[in-house]
Amino acid sequence: MHAESHIYETYEISPRFRQTVEERIARLERDATRDEIVLGTLEEPDHIRRHRRLVAVQRNEALRMRLFLDRARTRGEQWAVEI
Repeated sequence: MHAESHIYETYEISPRFRQTVEERIARLERDATRDEIVLGTLEEPDHIRRHRRLVAVQRNEALRMRLFLDRARTRGEQWAVEI
C-alpha cells in the first residue's frame, strides 16, 4: 500500500477577511457552548434532538472555517519553506 500525500489548495486572503473569519469561529464556538448548557434545561425529546443538532452544526462550521484558515495565507505573510 502506497502512502498518499494530500495536496491542499492554498488561498491568499486579506488580514481583514482572516480577522472576520476568526471572529465568526469564536462566535460559533461561544454559541455552541451556551447551547450545550441550555440542553440541560430542555425536556421535550424533539427539542433536545434539534438543539443537539444545532450544536453539532455550529461546531462543524467552526471546524470547517478553521481548516480553511489552516490552508490560507494572509496577504503579506511570509511562507515557511519545509525541507
